[in-house]
Amino acid sequence: MRFHNRRQAGRELAERLLEQMGADDLAQAVVLALPRGGVPIAVEVARALRVPLDVLVVRTIGVPGAPEVGIGAIADDDPPLFDSVGLAAMHLDEHKLGSEIAGERAALYRNEGFYRAGRPAPHVAGRTVVLVDDGSSVGITARAALRHLRRQGPACLVLAVPVCSRDTARALRGEVDALVCLDQPAHRMPMDEHYAEFEQITDQEIQEALRQLHPA
Repeated sequence: MRFHNRRQAGRELAERLLEQMGADDLAQAVVLALPRGGVPIAVEVARALRVPLDVLVVRTIGVPGAPEVGIGAIADDDPPLFDSVGLAAMHLDEHKLGSEIAGERAALYRNEGFYRAGRPAPHVAGRTVVLVDDGSSVGITARAALRHLRRQGPACLVLAVPVCSRDTARALRGEVDALVCLDQPAHRMPMDEHYAEFEQITDQEIQEALRQLHPA
């Protein structure tokens, strides 16, 4: 399956959410997007469900010298979550990644401050929480976000993504109460291969989306 763009994927994802879970169960939900790519999709989902939108900033921890290779992720003040198999294969440990962790933690705080513009993080205890991204390949970012949210006591924790590799979907099911996914390919591919248009999302676009769909 290939989507035209993130907005189209978001509309289709919202329809699947309503089919799979029902409007009543989603009526008091909060939609949380993983920036940046998850935001345009989450905008469509939040609009279709008529519920508020916010973001959950998670930063990927890259391999020293190859930051594009994700080996872990951090959410809020939580300890880093690592791909233990990847760490072992690269002969790395948390101590060797100290500067990468510190840098990503600082970037996380900066992004949160910019996106929220002084607004507090959403209260999710006892609520249905729908976490949205543009896709999940390895799953380390989604897992860090889901574990962060689970500790806050949501009534129902949902991961909603247009595409998720089959093995990652199996691994993530244990982290959620529901997984809503439009396509589960057998093999992992770069995320941009699932979209005809894979536009870059700016921080200003994220801030504007939150201004429009975040409750006053």
